[in-house]
Amino acid sequence: MMDLWQEIISTLRANMMRTFLTGFSVAWGIFMLIVLLGAGNGLKNGVMQNFEGEATNAIYLWPGNTTKTYEGLQKGRRVKFNDDDVFMMKNQMPNADKVSATIYINGITLSHGKEYGSYTIKGVNNNFQAVEFIKIMPGLGRFINEMDIRTSRKVIIISKKMRDVLFKDQDPIGQYVNAGNVAYQVIGVYTTRRAEEGNDAIIPFTTAKSVYNFGAKGYSNIVFTINGLKTEQENKDYEQLLRNRMGRLHSFDPTDNNALWIWNKLQGYLQTMGIFNAINLFVLIIGIGTLIAGVVGVSNIMLIAVKERTKEFGIRKAIGASPASILRLIIFESVLITGVFGYMGMAAGVMLTEAANYIISQNTPPDAEMTIFANPTVDLKIAVLATLLLVFAGVIAGYFPARKAVSIKPIEALHFE
Repeated sequence: MMDLWQEIISTLRANMMRTFLTGFSVAWGIFMLIVLLGAGNGLKNGVMQNFEGEATNAIYLWPGNTTKTYEGLQKGRRVKFNDDDVFMMKNQMPNADKVSATIYINGITLSHGKEYGSYTIKGVNNNFQAVEFIKIMPGLGRFINEMDIRTSRKVIIISKKMRDVLFKDQDPIGQYVNAGNVAYQVIGVYTTRRAEEGNDAIIPFTTAKSVYNFGAKGYSNIVFTINGLKTEQENKDYEQLLRNRMGRLHSFDPTDNNALWIWNKLQGYLQTMGIFNAINLFVLIIGIGTLIAGVVGVSNIMLIAVKERTKEFGIRKAIGASPASILRLIIFESVLITGVFGYMGMAAGVMLTEAANYIISQNTPPDAEMTIFANPTVDLKIAVLATLLLVFAGVIAGYFPARKAVSIKPIEALHFE
């Protein structure tokens, strides 16, 4: 076996340029496949990071004004959300999971001692934390619970930004902040990736409803999560069902989109994933096409090599070399080229994607709200699998020229020009 490899290496050395060009096409193919897959992953990871910190299966509803007459009622009526809507979401809408009505009180001055700032207060229930993925800072309290809701406690959760402004270096838990004439006890401090939410304080929904008289005004919006919807069509059908039931509840035409504003995040998420699946498929097709081009190049080069060495093979057979030994010689030569250069292409591709990942991570702030490209690396298993497939393709590429070589009779080979 050692003699066989020495002979193959000797042959390759004797044809350095041919070997290099053949190997380069293989290395370039696997390199481009890994870079393209890495680019696709980078785009997908960047967009997926933008979805982190929020529920992708949430539906937000806002009340609007009717723009169509309906069953004798005039247009221009204001829709007002109330407890019937929340009950309907919880008990009559299929697939609905976490439901929370929300009340917004804008432009409230919160103060503690001499420190103050203008913020928005949100009245929510305990489901809101799961819907918005709100994270309470370690050791800094808790979120609103059922008891806070039932007893309409005057408690408040502030953002990290508010804590820095109102309490400086003090521990805010258990202390009070004033919102006009109302004093709220701080029970938690939260963090968020979205800067605008750093200006929102959170209080129990029932507290907001009674203190700021939102029973008559109608709630600001309703948000809930849905489970079990897998396709865009299912989401569209669900939205229509929602409009029909809300239309019956508030006596507006279900086709009047201005009466009820819906933001279906799952619909947008599915559309985005569909785009990236198409991009990944496109990248895979391009990459595989590049690989095939490399393998075809190896096959052509091997055909030429076999043709050039036909007389040599004839001499080998004339002095007793078996067809299997010649077949093995050519296939091993093909495998050596595809294996070595395929590995080099894989290593170069992996190093490039890892370098890109390092540069991006070093230049992306940890609290960046939006990013479009992140972690453009490829799973090592995929890279190794692609290289092994390339080596297998190298066997195929060398096999057919080898078969042609061993099929020629020694006398014909010796007269071949």
